[in-house]
Amino acid sequence: MNHFENDGARPSGNKALLTLAAGLLAIPVVALLWVGSYARVEPTLAGFPFFIWYQFLWVFLCAACTWAAYRVVRIARPAAKRHGR
Repeated sequence: MNHFENDGARPSGNKALLTLAAGLLAIPVVALLWVGSYARVEPTLAGFPFFIWYQFLWVFLCAACTWAAYRVVRIARPAAKRHGR
């Protein structure tokens, strides 16, 4: 069976770690959808209102959360054979 085929079974993994990964992915979504927490002008940073620099900061924080979730999933679901790496 190649790595594209699915035998219908759910992938096994550590459920606690997979829940942690889901939580890491949910953090940026919740933070950015909760507009009332950052819909203001003050404090400014280098002349930019809070609304702008808060969202820009989340570009990097979202990347960090996504990377961390990826690493957690790799730990939670160890593959018998990894292709490529």
